[in-house]
Amino acid sequence: MIGIDGCLKRIMDIPGARSVTLVDGASGLAIAADGRHDLVDEHEDAAATTDVVRAVLACPALSTDGDDVTEIIVYGTRGYHLLNLVNGDFDGRLFVHVLFDEEAGNLAMARYQLHGILDELAEDAHES
Repeated sequence: MIGIDGCLKRIMDIPGARSVTLVDGASGLAIAADGRHDLVDEHEDAAATTDVVRAVLACPALSTDGDDVTEIIVYGTRGYHLLNLVNGDFDGRLFVHVLFDEEAGNLAMARYQLHGILDELAEDAHES
């Protein structure tokens, strides 16, 4: 069983990961966080990224023909942000926000590893 702390630790082990925040999308509150939150703390991070996730999910142009949004990628000049919605039997819709350093990270590998970790977290939550 991976658990939340184990999940965050494994995400931070992905090359280039600088910070991770697990967010309750229903309330916009940070559930847990790890890494360096230099520009904003995990609570500001949770509130701001919840607004982004809600805006994307509410946009009809981005979720057509029953295609559910599961991941949002924001790519900047110094790094990239992955916002991944967590599948599973949760009271609200959980998502993670992971910030990666552009030079030390690899977007494709980060996405692959992150999906595996989050799938394992969702399976553990479903079995509980």
